[in-house]
Amino acid sequence: MMKCKGRGLTGGQRRLFAFIVSFILSWSRGYAQIRYSIAEEVKEGSVVGNIAKDLGLDKATLKERGYRIVEGSSEPFFSVNNGDGLLYVDRVIDREKVCERSSVCVIQLKTLLENPLEIHYVSVEVLDINDHSPSFSVNASRLEISESALPGLRLQLQAAHDPDVGPFSIQEYKLSANDHFRLEVKERGKDSKIPILVLFKSLDRETKSKHKLLLSAVDGGKPSRSGTAEIWVHVLDVNDNMPVFTEENYSVLLNENAPIGTTVIQVNATDLDEGINSEIIYTLGNNVNSRIRELFRVDPHTGVITVQDLIDSELEESYEIDIQASDKGFAPFRTEKSVMVKIVDLNDNIPQIEVTSFSRAIAEDSRPGTTVALISVLDKDSGLNGKVICSLSKNVPFILSPSTQDNMYSIITKSTLDREQQSIYEVTVVARDAGVPSLSSDKSITIVVSDVNDNSPEFSSRPYTFYVTENNPPSQSVFSVSAFDHDEGDNALISYHILREGREKEHVYLHSLNINSENGQISALKSFDFETLKSFQFQVVARDSGSPPLSSNMTVKVFVLDQNDNAPVILYPVSSNGSAQGVEEIPRNIKAGDMVTKVRAYDADIGYNGWLLFSLQRVSDHSLFSLDRYTGQIRTLRSLTETDEAEHRLLVLVKDNGNVSLSATATVTVKLVEPKEAFAASDVKSAATVDEEDSVTFYLMITLGAVSLLFVISIVVLIAMQCSKSTEYTSKYLQETNYDGTLCHSIQYRSGDKRYMLVGPRMSIGSTIVPGSHANTLVLPDRRHTSGEPKVPNSDWRYSASLRAGGVMQSSVHLEESSVMQGAQGVLVQNWPTASSAADAEGGEVSPPMGAGVDSNSWHFRYGPGGPGAPPQHLKPGEVPPEAFIIPGSPAIISIRQNQGDDDKSDFITFGKKEEAKKKKKKKKDKKDKKDKGKDDDE
Repeated sequence: MMKCKGRGLTGGQRRLFAFIVSFILSWSRGYAQIRYSIAEEVKEGSVVGNIAKDLGLDKATLKERGYRIVEGSSEPFFSVNNGDGLLYVDRVIDREKVCERSSVCVIQLKTLLENPLEIHYVSVEVLDINDHSPSFSVNASRLEISESALPGLRLQLQAAHDPDVGPFSIQEYKLSANDHFRLEVKERGKDSKIPILVLFKSLDRETKSKHKLLLSAVDGGKPSRSGTAEIWVHVLDVNDNMPVFTEENYSVLLNENAPIGTTVIQVNATDLDEGINSEIIYTLGNNVNSRIRELFRVDPHTGVITVQDLIDSELEESYEIDIQASDKGFAPFRTEKSVMVKIVDLNDNIPQIEVTSFSRAIAEDSRPGTTVALISVLDKDSGLNGKVICSLSKNVPFILSPSTQDNMYSIITKSTLDREQQSIYEVTVVARDAGVPSLSSDKSITIVVSDVNDNSPEFSSRPYTFYVTENNPPSQSVFSVSAFDHDEGDNALISYHILREGREKEHVYLHSLNINSENGQISALKSFDFETLKSFQFQVVARDSGSPPLSSNMTVKVFVLDQNDNAPVILYPVSSNGSAQGVEEIPRNIKAGDMVTKVRAYDADIGYNGWLLFSLQRVSDHSLFSLDRYTGQIRTLRSLTETDEAEHRLLVLVKDNGNVSLSATATVTVKLVEPKEAFAASDVKSAATVDEEDSVTFYLMITLGAVSLLFVISIVVLIAMQCSKSTEYTSKYLQETNYDGTLCHSIQYRSGDKRYMLVGPRMSIGSTIVPGSHANTLVLPDRRHTSGEPKVPNSDWRYSASLRAGGVMQSSVHLEESSVMQGAQGVLVQNWPTASSAADAEGGEVSPPMGAGVDSNSWHFRYGPGGPGAPPQHLKPGEVPPEAFIIPGSPAIISIRQNQGDDDKSDFITFGKKEEAKKKKKKKKDKKDKKDKGKDDDE
């Protein structure tokens, strides 16, 4: 019995194997050939058949006769065991290798028996088992089909291969599910099937460019085996799609002034085609204007739009750029897309200021709110960058008023203008935008304020005070007034004229004045005479040429200064025929130092011009008489002797102290008589001349009263003027010390036992005026003594330089306060200092009585701390304090008398001839008393 060994044979296979073996044995007996059947790939050592039995040989015979298999060129698959007579599988048989796809695989074995030699053929059929799966030569294959291919297209696919045969070979092909393909199988020869791929639906590469198909080959085994292969169907492109931009809308913001080469935006277009059909070229659209072509360019390959020229938002706020995308197909498709480029405004433009309407000159009387100029402001930027805020420079009387129209302003006045304070305004308009950073600009406008006649002429001084020397040349300019007007042009053109109104006495002089209407020069048509008119005033009118004209008045005060134009006039002695001659009789028993007579004279001039000096021109005996230089008193130098002549003739020269002095002479005849004769002659003479002296005294009193009245009026006027002015205004005119004129001057001099002071308006550069003083004290820095015994002089007394008398007195004054004395009306006569003692505070004061003015007829004196009557401390033996103030130009002589006994308790001042008459009366009375006493003695 044949044994078959197979790998993993099932029960059915074993039955099949047994049937096959029995069939072969029966066939071998019939045909004398042994045929075995085994399944392929049985294990080594598997029994194929019993050779000895099938050949009818016993086992011993096989061994004895050396039964063997004749080896061929190939390795044997089988071997015979002579011991048991069985045919074994020597190695695993792979039917597909041995038979190479033969449908029947038989291995022919040639066996040999020796002795005798017998050859037997054994056929071993290798039966196929389903040990191979179908397989494709490649696991993946590529098919290319144009998307334009029509349905029904058939494509032969690669068939699979299965080494197995028969039912174990490939029985069918299967195709994975898809929408476009189906599979057909074509029978080709024995056991050969060819798969066919059929297109039943058109392809769209743009929808799906690749299709993956899975082709399966299945054999007929139980279970069946299969093999698969991937089929990639690539859809070939046809240029059937237009380029499409990736964005529906392109919009970008671009800053103006962007540098050249700046990327604006990149556009991108796609084409669903492939290859050159999908390659895109970018260009500017055909309808893009030349300006956009100058500003922008597009890269043809990348679609990047760049700047190639200066971008200015003020020229164009946005640009719409057409970009064209086209493929490279044989018949290219083109698509256009608009790119909106909005230019972002930068604050790169400064505001521009333009004066649209401008009135260069505006009247100073314009009301507040008057429009001066219209300003327009333009900023080419937009938004906040173009929003402009305007302002004006500070400290100007103008404001900006916005208009109803944007960026329009009005420059209007905010307050009243005054051309005289400021005639030109440089107004700066500053415009600043609201950008970040902010830009600004400014513009200066010159506004001229035109003049309006709103200012009256103003005089340079207020009031004008002039000093004119008398005897001035007629028709010569004597002084001038000047006025100015703050206006300009005709409004400041001033003309002058004099108001011909004045007091009756001044009226004559007003008509003799002529004023130049253009320059204010005033000339006198006639000479002034100080002795006739010492001062006057008038009004000068200054009128401008405006419309209507404005004018102002100014008071001009003129003080006539004295010149030495009057010679001294001898008052005594005067003879009956008017000549200056007189006879004086003196007794021979007259003592030394007794007064013989006194020559009296006056000068109509004042000051130095009226200061009279007396001197003896001729005298018969120089040792007998002396003449006081200042008082004119003639005194005896010694007692008379019997040898002296009975008659002496004295020629007295009286001259003033002017620059060119004038003089007069008087002749005095002195007769020496016996005492009784002198008294008798004196009584007769006194009786004869009393009426004459009374008449002269009357006229002197009238003259003195007139002078005193004029002096009082001047003082009152001056006080009223000073009180009506402020301290500053008074000081304005009192502080001028360098003018050319004549102030009052005082001179003291001493002669014998008397001291004199002359007061007059002579000017001196060294004169001092202390403004604002209200003291009214005239100080005599001297002492009166009551006891007649002089005291030791005090070395601390100081006197003013103005009180010095031509070198006669050398003293100084310590100034504490001052007052002003006036002579003629309005004339500053003298600034009187107050003297004080640095050591013992002693001083002498002269003060008017309560309620009296400066020109009061009575003055009181107080001498230092000793009270009235206290003797001065500085008088040397033989010196006498001043007795009189001589007022030159008038017959008034102020005499100071001391307390002489208990009958006269007060110091007082008397004036002129009245005092002399009293002295003469007293002298006559004394003589009469002496005469009566002599008679009594005789009796």
